[in-house]
Amino acid sequence: MPTPNKALEESIRLSIGGLAHEEWDGWSIESDLLIASDGFELELYTKDATRLPSVLAEGAPCSLTLGKDRVLTGQVDEFEHDISRQGISMRITGRDRAAPLVDCSAPFVSMREATLAQILDQVVKPLGITQFEIRAAQAKTRRRVQIEPGQSAWEALLQVAEANGLWPWVEPDGRLIIGGPDYNAAPVGTLVMREDGVGNNVQRLSVRRSIANRYSQITVLGQHGQYDNDGLDSKRAHLRSVIQDETLARRGIFRPKVVIDSSSENQDMATTRGRKLLADSRLEGFEIRAVVMGHRADNGQVWSPGQRVIVRSEPHGLDATYFLMSRTLRLTRGEGRITELRLREDKLWVLDGNPTKKRKGKGKKANPDAELIEIFKGL
Repeated sequence: MPTPNKALEESIRLSIGGLAHEEWDGWSIESDLLIASDGFELELYTKDATRLPSVLAEGAPCSLTLGKDRVLTGQVDEFEHDISRQGISMRITGRDRAAPLVDCSAPFVSMREATLAQILDQVVKPLGITQFEIRAAQAKTRRRVQIEPGQSAWEALLQVAEANGLWPWVEPDGRLIIGGPDYNAAPVGTLVMREDGVGNNVQRLSVRRSIANRYSQITVLGQHGQYDNDGLDSKRAHLRSVIQDETLARRGIFRPKVVIDSSSENQDMATTRGRKLLADSRLEGFEIRAVVMGHRADNGQVWSPGQRVIVRSEPHGLDATYFLMSRTLRLTRGEGRITELRLREDKLWVLDGNPTKKRKGKGKKANPDAELIEIFKGL
């Protein structure tokens, strides 16, 4: 039987307490780089009297596997066992290993000038995450933050990660990663939608474009000066960094935004902050949603956030590489095994986390951030 058909027949296997089950009537496994903890839901309907195994308990460690590939490592949050005249139904929901970080407060009430290493050692480890990896140069982990009482452990981790231009997420094998995406990775597949229908491999393709919360210019003021009747006294402003989006500028659109960031102590910090804010605004302005059959890309890998995908759609006028921000693996009675994909512009999310190596030669490919122009103004 051809490999693509085998991929369509693969089932999700839940492993918990030394037991495993893979005959489900429905499933949904979501993974999103912008959501703190990935989640899953499994459903089973039967006419046979079934007792739940003792290992199935709220909070029990578990893992989900598709074929030989792990897709999530985490815990059972909740389960329901419903018995009626119509039959027996079971529903199990859970999240990955970031769940305790989201639910629980940071173990220490207050931490001043906390580094990434301190957060990992004193906040993350006590909540059960001992496997982590920092994908960044040593110089990218030195900026400190202050942790306030009542903050969740995830908020503390995210705060120190963002201060250093990084982002945290949990891999399917349960490792906590702090870093950025690999924009040098080869695309895992191509989504095709032709007007004549020849070679189409997507069930649905939707493109959303928006100007809301999109800015052509962002000005970051660090250690800002005093204000008078005429506004900010520029002579007293210590730091100012202006980042412009040339894409909107070429269209004659002027949408400025000023951000005061007292934590920016030098020009580099102000610039990094401005680049991130402008990149985030561009990400919000464009999104592709696609539905494909099966759960694997062209190269055989399970669809996963962080992958790069080529999209060629004649009706939408698209022919470029995009970044997979989130995906949901689903099994439904009506559609069978499908995967929902959400893609954004490539090489924009977490610009400074894992910088793309510069290529020799001219052209946009030599500098993926060419449209984010930095302008430094006097101290």
